[in-house]
Amino acid sequence: VTEDSVEFPEEPEPRERLTVRIENVNGLGDVERVANYLRQGNVVMLKVKDLQKKDVGLFQTTLQKMKRLSTQFNWDMVALQEGYLIVTPNFTRIERPEA
Repeated sequence: VTEDSVEFPEEPEPRERLTVRIENVNGLGDVERVANYLRQGNVVMLKVKDLQKKDVGLFQTTLQKMKRLSTQFNWDMVALQEGYLIVTPNFTRIERPEA
């Protein structure tokens, strides 16, 4: 082994796979489905831009319901540009840059 080389164990420790689901949100009826995915331990990327364009009031109500559930179950949620949200279960955190 030279000074510049790095040794890795031959067999890395097995990790449980994390699933990232991509889902469309078209209204309040989709919130419970998304919540079930999060309870199962999935990270969910939500496409909300179509709902936002179609019905701003319904979009805001749906977003508020997701925020309440996120607080209740200690999920993390962040909005992305282009009309997407990422919601993570309670064992993961979204790392945000410092302002």
